[in-house]
Amino acid sequence: MEAPEQHNKSRVVKIDSVESWDFYFNQATNQGCPIVVHFTASWCIPSVTMNPYFKELASAFQDALFLTVDVDDVKEVATRMEVKAMPTFLLMKGGTVVEKLVGANPEEIRKRIDAFVQSNRVYVA
Repeated sequence: MEAPEQHNKSRVVKIDSVESWDFYFNQATNQGCPIVVHFTASWCIPSVTMNPYFKELASAFQDALFLTVDVDDVKEVATRMEVKAMPTFLLMKGGTVVEKLVGANPEEIRKRIDAFVQSNRVYVA
C-alpha cells in the first residue's frame, strides 16, 4: 500500500470558507472532475460517525474530489446547496447536483458513489 506523499493523511478537503468552496468547486468543474460532498456538523452523531468512512471512500475513489463542509462553519455554502439535514451527501458533476443522499447509510452511499464515479470515467488518450 503506497500513498502519495501529499495525501498520506486524507484525500478529503475540508472546506472552511465560501472562498475555498468556490475555489475547489470551480477547479473540479472546469476539469470535469466529479465532486462528492459530505455536509456535516460536529453536534450530529451520525455525521461524525460517517467521517472515517468518508475518508475511506475518498481513498477508494481517487477519480473524484471529496469535500467536507461543516454546516456551522460555512453556513452560506450549506444554504446555497439547500442542505437542511445532516449528514447530507451531494454527488456533483459539471457544476450541478446529480444526486443528493440524506442520512448515514454507508452501504448505499458507497454503492451510489461507485455508480457515479464509474459513469464519469472517460477514456484518456
